[in-house]
Formats: sequence, C-alpha cells, structure tokens
Amino acid sequence: MPRSRGPGRARRRRWRGAALNVVGSVVLAGAMLGGRVLWPDAPAVAGPVLVHPQDDWAGSQIIKHEGVGSYAQQGAGVGAGTLPGLDVSSYQGTVNWPAVAGGGATFAYVKATESTTYTSPTFSAQYNGAKAAGLIPGAYHFAIPNASSGAAQADYFLAHGGGLGGLSLPPAVDLEYNPYGDTCYGMSAPALVSWVRDFTTEVDRKTGRYPTIYTSTSWWSQCTGNDPGFGATDPLWIPRYGSSVGSLPAGWNYHTFWQFADAGQFPGDQDYFNGALGQLRLLAGG
Repeated sequence: MPRSRGPGRARRRRWRGAALNVVGSVVLAGAMLGGRVLWPDAPAVAGPVLVHPQDDWAGSQIIKHEGVGSYAQQGAGVGAGTLPGLDVSSYQGTVNWPAVAGGGATFAYVKATESTTYTSPTFSAQYNGAKAAGLIPGAYHFAIPNASSGAAQADYFLAHGGGLGGLSLPPAVDLEYNPYGDTCYGMSAPALVSWVRDFTTEVDRKTGRYPTIYTSTSWWSQCTGNDPGFGATDPLWIPRYGSSVGSLPAGWNYHTFWQFADAGQFPGDQDYFNGALGQLRLLAGG
C-alpha cells in the first residue's frame, strides 16, 4: 500500500526499496536554535536552524545520499526467523494501528524528538496506539550532533518519550547524513565518536539499557572512521534498500533491525527484526 507522509499531503519522494536477507507539539519552540556549538570538539560555528524537523525521519537522508534498490526485489531472500515491523514519524500523522497489527506487524519505532527543541506532536498518539494494538513500541531520537552534547540530547529524548518503560524496544538514536548542512555535522571522526559515546552512556546511566544505533555503513564509515567501539553494547538498526543487507559497520557482527524499504505494506518505513518473537520480547524487557 502506498506510503502516506501525512493527511492530504502528497509525498515529494517516491522510492522503492528491495528487501534484504536478514542474518543472525511540543513543536519547535521558535524557528531558530541560537547560540554556539556546545560540543567541545565541534567547530565554533553557529548551531543549526531546525526549520524542518517534521521532515527528518529515520532514513530521510539515507535515501537522498545512498539511493535505493529495485522495489521489485522486495522480500527477496528473507526467510524464517524474521519479524515484520515499521517506523513512523509525524509525517504519517494518524496511523490505523489495528489494521497494521492485523497485517502482521509486531513492532514499531516512533520518532519522539530531534536535537533539544523538538518533540513530535504525534509521538504519544502513535506510540500508545501501537502499544494498544499489541505491537511492541519503541522511541527514537533524530540526532543533530553539532547542536549540543550527546548527554544533553539524550536527556531531552528521555524526558520527552525516550524513557518510557514497560514492554518497549531499547531507545534508539538516529545517526545519519546532516539534513542541515555538512554530511558529518562539521565534526571530526573522534568528535563524533565521543558524541555518540556521550549519548549512549547517558541513556544507559539513566535507563540501564544501551540504545539502539540507527546508522548506515556508508555514513558510519565516513563520519566516525568506521569506529568499532559500539557493537558489543548497542543493537544495530541498519537502513539498506537493496537485495542484500550488505556489509555492516565495524564492531557489529549482525544487525538487530533492518530498514529495508521506505514504503510497502505498512505506513512509514518497512523493517524486519532479526530473530523470533521470544527474542524480540526479551530485547524489549519482557
């Protein structure tokens, strides 16, 4: 079914992804985020202006920079032991969660926040709707690393949806190409690695869970120097629109979630969990 990014709104992009082989508001408070960059190793330039946080969702920049495979191949090579799910943001607006559950979805990641100024106006309805329909929900944060420290963004995320308890997926941080400028946010690889460590450590400190990291192999290699230091603690959620999942970022021997298409059976992006239901529930704390 076609993907809708919001009621009455024609989608500006129409890409199709192929399935991969799975292995092992508070609306923006003011138009501007003023001040200087707060992360010490970032360049001393003005912070980004978040003029379109509603258009920044998991994969929105991946497709722009990396493209997609053939939609005709979607589902190719995906075997038993994988579970279908989806991820959504305010772009989808109201989601018919009973219909999504009836279609076989088992989990859903929902965008909660971006930087330290934006909370999705649809987060609560989408998260609670997914949960009420029987899906295992999770929240994700769209990172803007040159806006503030990793800990500051983790704290904002946890205070605005990322810290919800109960049966829920690990909080997730979306790390992808900068929608407001330089690909790597004008930061060196060591600075970005330190930022990610700052974020993940703060989430673990406050929740007892390391967050899922959403990132592509290409972005991670380019912007962190393909740092291998997170695979032992943080689940990997990888976007890859093609006929196979391809190579993974350094440090991860397998992926936990795979975003294989930006349109399909469910609203929003199409995902798989790399495992069985019991493993998904265990990951979600059940």
